[in-house]
Amino acid sequence: MQIVTFNIRCDYGQDGENNFNNRKDLIEKKIKEEQPDIICFQEVLPHVAQWLKATLADYYVLGCGRDRDLLNEQTCIAYRKEMFHLVKMEVFWLSDTPDIPGSRYTNQSECPRNCTVVYLYEIKKARIIRVYNTHLDHIGSEARSQGLSLILEKISHSDYMGRIPFILTGDFNALPDSEELAVLKNYEGLYDCTENLPGTFHDYGREKSEEKIDYIIADKAFKCKGSVRWTDHVNGVYLSDHYPVCAVLE
Repeated sequence: MQIVTFNIRCDYGQDGENNFNNRKDLIEKKIKEEQPDIICFQEVLPHVAQWLKATLADYYVLGCGRDRDLLNEQTCIAYRKEMFHLVKMEVFWLSDTPDIPGSRYTNQSECPRNCTVVYLYEIKKARIIRVYNTHLDHIGSEARSQGLSLILEKISHSDYMGRIPFILTGDFNALPDSEELAVLKNYEGLYDCTENLPGTFHDYGREKSEEKIDYIIADKAFKCKGSVRWTDHVNGVYLSDHYPVCAVLE
């Protein structure tokens, strides 16, 4: 199974030659070439979500905006129609009141943050997996730690259909050795499928020291057979300001 985490970059027309309209064809081409089974997107504005749904005909795309009115950026998840049935989907907010849309921690940026969850039934194997996709705060270190702790707590205490294997993906806005990611060590059996990869944030090739802030975390039910960055670019136009990361899980 191929799973991808892909910060697609919020499209406010701010990126010159790398504006979303100039990246669309490259994104579509790459996804159709690779045909990953699951794609976890971050920074998906409503018009980009509509484009994904119209363009990725072989996928269902699920998610909602992070604001109180469910607009603005999504952490949406796309999955192949022919491979999975949807069993359950939910969205919760990284806050002390996770069931309230638009809620956030007091020590984070003004941007609400959420997590999209899907339970997928793999048709050929007749089994269920869970996928959690998030985008942690870009300013508050403590808020990142709180948000990640909340996600892991929900993963650990979920009793829906018993113990279901899970994958956690996203832009964590934190380096591998950061304090906020240390919370991962408190949960037995988790590992980083992207551990051996170099940086993922490159700012359209301008970042001299690329930062690794995008992750695919799996539990011990999965074996990672390899992971790669999608580094495609044509004439200075990239897939995004982050390299999407693809892992092959068994």
